[in-house]
Order: sequence, then structure tokens, then C-alpha cells
Amino acid sequence: MESYNSKVRPEMFKNSGNIAEVKAVYQSKVKASDRPKIITSHNAYHIVKDLFNHDTIEYREEFIVLMLNRANRVIGWVKLSDGGTCGTVVDPKICFTLALQCNASSLILAHNHPSCNEKPSNEDVRLTKKIKDAELLLEISLMDHIIVCPDNKYFSFADEGMI
Repeated sequence: MESYNSKVRPEMFKNSGNIAEVKAVYQSKVKASDRPKIITSHNAYHIVKDLFNHDTIEYREEFIVLMLNRANRVIGWVKLSDGGTCGTVVDPKICFTLALQCNASSLILAHNHPSCNEKPSNEDVRLTKKIKDAELLLEISLMDHIIVCPDNKYFSFADEGMI
């Protein structure tokens, strides 16, 4: 079996302009003590509900991730995806890539159900389990997954013992 090192030849790097540069950037101008602290699902709901696009919350699903430090203060948030009327696609790799870039200790997932049905779908449960399973290796805990409804109701996976 040929080793990896025997495959690398110096001429492969003569034109390094053909190699893409990768940058990981996280910048914050907010002091840690000024960031919102999440203690309950109700705290998290009140933070995430304002992050959804209020013009489209009744007819398009969006998926948002809050990233938290060890003190449960919000480091930042990202909209991971926009979807259609009954679903949106989320790639757990991208979720964790962003969490690693800002050195997050935990995550809160949130998405909306335009239908006003706050109960999770089978796909919501599968995605939550997939992300929960990945947390062990990366040491980034999943605190909650919140489903936000346009009529001011919400569902918390943590409150229901599903995390």
C-alpha cells in the first residue's frame, strides 16, 4: 500500500494559486456581559422570535441557530436556511462549522411552522437527534430546539424531555 507522503510531489505546489484560501472569521464588538443570557426556553423563544422575517413567517419556514458561550450568553446567531411552506433543509455540518468558528459551547436551534402547529414533525425529531448525536464528539451541547409559530405559540424540545 502506498503511503500518503509518497503521493505528495514538490511539483504539485509550484502553482499554489490554484488552491483556495480558507478563512474562519468571527468578530464581535459586544462585551460578554452585555449579551443576552438564556436560562429558560421562554428566554430563548423571546430572542429567536424577533430574528424571524415577520413578513414571511406565516408562509415560509426558516431555520436559525443561536450560538452560546459557557455562561449561556448568546455569542451570535445565523439563519441557516430558508425553505418553502412545509419545510426547509438543514445541513448539520454547516451548523457545527459555524459553531466551531465562534467557539460556541452550546447551540439552540429554532425554526418556524407557518401552519401554527407547534408540534414537531418526524423530520424535526430526526434532525434534532442527528445534531444531538454529533454534540458528543465536538463537545458543543444542544440546549434546545424551539419551534416558533406565527400566533405567538412555541414548542421546546428541552421542556418536553426530547433532548
